[in-house]
Amino acid sequence: MELNPTLVGAVMTELGHAARPTRADAKAMNVSALDAGLLDAVVRLVRLIDTPTEAQVLASLIKREIIRRLLLGEQGDRLRHMTVMGGYTTPIARAIEQLRQNFDQPIRIDDVAQEVGLSVSSFHHQFKAVTALTPLQYQKQLRLQEARRLMLGEDLDATSTAFRVGYNDASHFNREYKRLFGLPPARDVERMRATVSPA
Repeated sequence: MELNPTLVGAVMTELGHAARPTRADAKAMNVSALDAGLLDAVVRLVRLIDTPTEAQVLASLIKREIIRRLLLGEQGDRLRHMTVMGGYTTPIARAIEQLRQNFDQPIRIDDVAQEVGLSVSSFHHQFKAVTALTPLQYQKQLRLQEARRLMLGEDLDATSTAFRVGYNDASHFNREYKRLFGLPPARDVERMRATVSPA
């Protein structure tokens, strides 16, 4: 679901968040547990695929509900920050897309800045204003989130995963993974599997 900035801004205004200051340190990328209310709204939206007539009326209402729940949840600061900083998004959105597509490749900040039409210093400033991270920190988070997904979904070991997401040194990957997720890769994946397995 695309979070349209205009719609997010409208819901923020309804909630009285438009005048509320946004946190400059809002994380650019994060994962949080899906609460029951948000899950229910998402399921209702998906079920509308089977009833196109109802979808014409209800889809926009449910999307507003989802945005409202996101704004009031753990990701609210991040969503507000991205919406308020919308003036920066065009070149930075292109840079983010480029980083997402090539997250496993080495990047040269000078090249990315030139491609989006900004000086290196302006690129760094605007990128951090939108994401709360430097481009290299953002790339590292992309790599580690993808590594976690690969180990959980494709049952890869940590060393194979490290090379697949762009690390040349498995021990460096293990250190950065533990710094972000709090546990070494194998233990983190075990813990996550244990939390979703039936008792």
